[in-house]
Parts: sequence; structure tokens; C-alpha cells
Amino acid sequence: MNAALTTQAEPFTDSTDLLEAPEALRERAAEDGYLFFKKFLPTEPVLELRRQMLDVLASHGWMREDAEDIADLAAINRLGVDNETLSAMGVTNAVYRDIQCLELFHQIPHDPKLISLYETLFEAEVLPHPRHIARVMVPTPKSAPTPPHQDYIYIQGTHQFWTLWFPLGDCPLELGGLSVLGGSHREEVLDVMPARGAGGKEAILCDMDYRWVQGDYACGDILTFPSHMVHCGLPNQRGQKVRLSCDIRYQAADAEIEERSLAVHMGVAEWDDVYAEWKSDDLKYYWRKRELAMSDWDNSLMEDKERLC
Repeated sequence: MNAALTTQAEPFTDSTDLLEAPEALRERAAEDGYLFFKKFLPTEPVLELRRQMLDVLASHGWMREDAEDIADLAAINRLGVDNETLSAMGVTNAVYRDIQCLELFHQIPHDPKLISLYETLFEAEVLPHPRHIARVMVPTPKSAPTPPHQDYIYIQGTHQFWTLWFPLGDCPLELGGLSVLGGSHREEVLDVMPARGAGGKEAILCDMDYRWVQGDYACGDILTFPSHMVHCGLPNQRGQKVRLSCDIRYQAADAEIEERSLAVHMGVAEWDDVYAEWKSDDLKYYWRKRELAMSDWDNSLMEDKERLC
């Protein structure tokens, strides 16, 4: 699947010109199923978060000392990291816990420009999910890009949440960005089967007349799409260069949310541990200030099915 994406895909449509035209922006979102914006985020905090994440990796012995973003594969192999760990997060629990504790990692999703964007899309007050995801793609034989999937089965709650994806730094195609299956947001929740890569599931795609959409990302670019949009990670083909990115979810504040979306991703820490070294209290437990509509988890959505096409 991923090998074909690099040659059979359309480029992203930049929607920056629609930011001051709310109705047209919502129309494009409904038609294309994704929105891509060039230079949407300020580069300074994005690059600072990149530096902090690379420092975490270096502190755990994952990086070469002679280059800031080159993984030390020999050292990683000596650590004996298993395939399952690399597939789920790209790093070990200890490394991921330290990344989750970075205050800036949790601040950027609350950028007023981002909140304004989702207020425009939802036409409602917005709730960013506190469960943010960091992707650390270290190109080792044990790791695998994220397979084609819909986010809904992993998040649940309202079907009307949107995912935000952005790289920490420039991310050309060969470094392994994110690709979306344009138009697939119109599909219902799809059946899944086992697969390597984050999430461990692949959406079963049968007789879909859609085109993959992808392209190079520059620092500050963002990609966002609704919960049923099929998307996948592209393989990192840049030798030992590490690719860093963030996944954030947003929804209308009064829509249903599932309890797991309020926890630290992968359960690597409790929130008190995450907050221990923070300088500001402003975002601590911010969702507890709201009266949330909770929903139940549907485990049947995760059940493996056979590909019958």
C-alpha cells in the first residue's frame, strides 16, 4: 500500500485563502474531507518542541552525538527494544513518558489560531482533547509506518471530532509524512484487520474510487480531517533521520467524549506526573472545568475481520 502512494497520489490543496471565508472553508471541508494550510503555525514553538523531543531521545541514548536528528541505531539495537513497542509509539514507555511531560507539547494545541479554526468548522465552542499523541519515527527494521485507518475506532465518542497532524520541522515525502484518502470521510466506520504499525489495525478498503493525497510539509504546515477520513503514514526513507510529529483531536465542547480521550496517551503516566515540572497551571485539568457528555466504549469496532474483496 505505502509503496504505491508515492507514485499514485494527488497534491494537497492549500486552503489558506479560505481562512477569512468561513462558509467556503466549511464547504471545502465537506467536499474534500481534509484541510491543508501552509505556514499555519508559528515556527518558533514548533522548532522548540522539536528540540525538546530530540533532547529527550538523546537523554535515553537514542541519538548520535555528532548529529542532532540522526538516530543511533546500534545503540537502540543494544537496548533490545521489541517490535511491539516500536509499532505502538516508536519509542519505549520511558522515553514516551518524558515526551508526554513536556509542557510545550500540551500548550501548542491551545494556540488561539487553532481554536479559532475549529470554532469555524464546528460553529460551536471547542474542546481540544488532552490526550495528545507524539509520533517518533525512527527508521529501524523493527518499525513500520502507520497503516491506512480511520481515527474513530481508536477515539470514539462523537463522530464529529477532527484530527490535527503537523510535523516538527520540515517533512519532505521521503521522510514519511501523512497521506489521506480524499473523499473517504463519507464512508461509515470500516471493518479492520491486523497490521503492523501504530494502532495495529488496517481499514479494509474495497472498491473505493478515491485518490490518495499527499505532499511535502514545511515547518508550520498543518493537515486536519474528520474522524472517518482514511489516512496513513508514509515510510521514512531518510536513512537514520528521525521524523517527529504530533496528532491532536478537537471536537465541539458539548459533543460526547469517551473517557480514554481524557487520559495520558498509552497510559505511560498520570496527569499529576505530567504536570510535576510545569511552570504554568493554566492548562492543568482544563477539561474538568466543563460538564462533559460521556459515552461508552464500543470494543466491537476493534474486532478483526477478513478481507473479502
